[in-house]
Amino acid sequence: MQRYARHLILPEVGLEGQRRLKAARILVIGAGGLGSPAALYLAAAGVGVLGLVDSDAVELSNLQRQILHATDAVGTSKLASAAARLRGINPAVELVLHETRLVSGNALGILGGYDVIVDGSDNFPTRYLVNDACVLLGKPYVYGSIYRFDGQASVFWAGRGEGRGPCYRCLYREPPPPELVPSCAEGGVLGVLPGIIGSIQALEALKLVLGRGETLVGRLLLFDALKMRFRELTLERDPACPLCGDRPTILGLVDYEAFCNLAAAATAGPAAPEVSPRELQAELRAGRRLLLVDVREAFEWEICRIEGSVHIPLGELPERAAELDAEGAGEAAIVTVCHAGQRSLEAARLLKGRGVADVRSLKGGVTAWADEIDPGMTRY
Repeated sequence: MQRYARHLILPEVGLEGQRRLKAARILVIGAGGLGSPAALYLAAAGVGVLGLVDSDAVELSNLQRQILHATDAVGTSKLASAAARLRGINPAVELVLHETRLVSGNALGILGGYDVIVDGSDNFPTRYLVNDACVLLGKPYVYGSIYRFDGQASVFWAGRGEGRGPCYRCLYREPPPPELVPSCAEGGVLGVLPGIIGSIQALEALKLVLGRGETLVGRLLLFDALKMRFRELTLERDPACPLCGDRPTILGLVDYEAFCNLAAAATAGPAAPEVSPRELQAELRAGRRLLLVDVREAFEWEICRIEGSVHIPLGELPERAAELDAEGAGEAAIVTVCHAGQRSLEAARLLKGRGVADVRSLKGGVTAWADEIDPGMTRY
């Protein structure tokens, strides 16, 4: 009674509402930026069973936004770190830890044991997987996403019943091309942003359990942190949706990495080999003529760089490729460089497609270079 006193005096919650929360089973997918605030507030609210899905370890770069984890947890399991924190918040909550990667083979089994699914994932294959599983199981899907200073949130609960609405595929029928989807490591995110969006997700999950208020079913909430502005788009169920439409063609879970063209993206265009940081260091020491082309953005270039490299952002490379001749590319082998090795691989394929024979990508980018070669290099 003391712990939940501020809930109990709310007419919209009261003792009956708190009992509903105690009986609820909520799953949070991902113990990262979005999952951290969502899980903290759901545990504090007194959710009876709180499930967590994650298979990663805590990294130092997580701590800027993933508030479930402390500095001394770096290198340990995210679920172990999260469990310790959540038990400290509310030991009465039963925690169910799924230390695994969510895939088509286990999604229905895991999600089927919960009432509400809160998705804190950061990639399109998992979002489509969670959406499809939720539609097939009839579960509400609390969606959130973040990028740099922008966030989105909604509740997808497909079906024909009252109060239900579209699914994620009604909004995004097809995933974007993989090369246009930067990760947090590539694009960055303001640390407090996932706190705002993840808290909205927790709020929506609690409203669904309590049966109170207007949820985000049929609405997409857009948040611009720089302008401190919320906007809202109305979403409608698409009768032609292949999953929740009038004549569905998706009747089970599929290979979502294939659906999102990840395998195709990895092999798109002419093949470009990679070179490891140690191999590159050995070639530089041996005096081989190499031209290092850093394809990161200007602000990344200012943070750190490999000595002797030239800077041409990936978006400008098609128009500025001719500049490489002036840098001596005709007489030197080219090694493209980025933050983690994704953009540089795309740049190497682009140059290879333009007839550059000797071009490779630095595997792991400047992050791997700092780990293996130059521990004094500034990291981000």
